[in-house]
Amino acid sequence: MTNYTPTAKIFHWLIALLIFITFPLGIYMHELALSPIKIKLYSYHKWIGVSVFILTSLRLLWRTTHQPPSLPGSLPQWQLRASFITHYALYALLFFVPISGWLMSSAKGVQTVWFGVLPLPDLVTRDELMGDLLNNIHKILNITLLTLVTLHVLAGLKHYFIDRDKVMSRMLFVGKRKEP
Repeated sequence: MTNYTPTAKIFHWLIALLIFITFPLGIYMHELALSPIKIKLYSYHKWIGVSVFILTSLRLLWRTTHQPPSLPGSLPQWQLRASFITHYALYALLFFVPISGWLMSSAKGVQTVWFGVLPLPDLVTRDELMGDLLNNIHKILNITLLTLVTLHVLAGLKHYFIDRDKVMSRMLFVGKRKEP
């Protein structure tokens, strides 16, 4: 197999789209004064976070039964190792960022309701100090996620435009790269 399955590609690009929506939304809404708009944006942010958590869970379940394509053997060992570490760190963050947000909301006494219809249980009791700590953890995890996503995108672009190999093409729906 030289490319990811269509299902894996859908999971990848849908999760990427949700991250590219929710990160700037989180920054924007944080600075707003308390208002109905701010509350609505927080709800959207939480919906997206829960959706990322669910989609990541489904993606990992899919991956347990569908082996991803191998990286080219011509890649230097450091790139193979960096790819491995980055991918696993990204998966971990795609779990821990939404969980930290859910924990923070619970500690601040604000229930998470997925799509406005499915109330999720609070994970911890209300505790403002814990809420503030979890807010800081959520921010740090998000900055780490943004950093790794940026590295991931830059590495993909490097492989596509500079190395001109098939590494990035394996996750695209179109534009199969020819062997050099």
